[in-house]
Amino acid sequence: MEIFQAAILGIIEGLTEFLPISSTGHLIVVSDWLGIEQTKQNTAFEVIIQVAAILAIFSHYKEKFSLQHLRLWNNVLIAFLPIAIIGFIFQDTVKAFFTIETVAWFFIIGGLIFLVMEKLYVDGKHRTQDIEDLTIRQAFWIGIIQVFALIPGTSRAGASIVGGVMMGLDRKTAAEFSFLLALPVLMAASGLDLLKHYEDFNNTSWTPLMVGFLMAFLAAWLTIKVFIKFLQTFTFNAFGVYRIVFGIVLLIWFV
Repeated sequence: MEIFQAAILGIIEGLTEFLPISSTGHLIVVSDWLGIEQTKQNTAFEVIIQVAAILAIFSHYKEKFSLQHLRLWNNVLIAFLPIAIIGFIFQDTVKAFFTIETVAWFFIIGGLIFLVMEKLYVDGKHRTQDIEDLTIRQAFWIGIIQVFALIPGTSRAGASIVGGVMMGLDRKTAAEFSFLLALPVLMAASGLDLLKHYEDFNNTSWTPLMVGFLMAFLAAWLTIKVFIKFLQTFTFNAFGVYRIVFGIVLLIWFV
């Protein structure tokens, strides 16, 4: 992989991992556009840029990592368990769905879901407005809905945010819980991939890896910061429209 390609993929991972627009879908499409083959070395590269995204969450929410916030992390664990169990059992089946056509259709479906969600959304004091106030029931159902993220193009962030809003969280709180929920999900996925592909790093150039890692971290850190501010003023409608347009373009261009 060339340094330019590594930088582009790092930026794409950082920008899309925490937005409800499917990082996996974008990486599949951009890799195809750049002519990057899905070799074992390039799969190992994707693990590294995911680790960079994980570190961006640690950087933003480092004050949450203490016994003082044990209740919050219990809820994160509860929300993580459904996708961990289903993902582990059906990991080989899920990989068979990783095609551009599948990504395109689920981009569109996800976009429509966001538009419907916003149409039905009612703001107010009755909504949970702090991630520390989530109940076990809310966390559990967010975790159940997040399982749909195993389908390429659905978006882990998108599924968990939709789940959060459906369970009574306001937009900002749903997004923040989605960020924290990304930690165990990405750590588990990256850990499994590292075990499978650690030997492939022997034949990988370290310069593209470092460039991709740095770009992914910076893009992810900035995205988290800007996204939270965005949701204090705007809705998810823009993401719904983007997903639909992007999905249609994929169907026309690639399928």
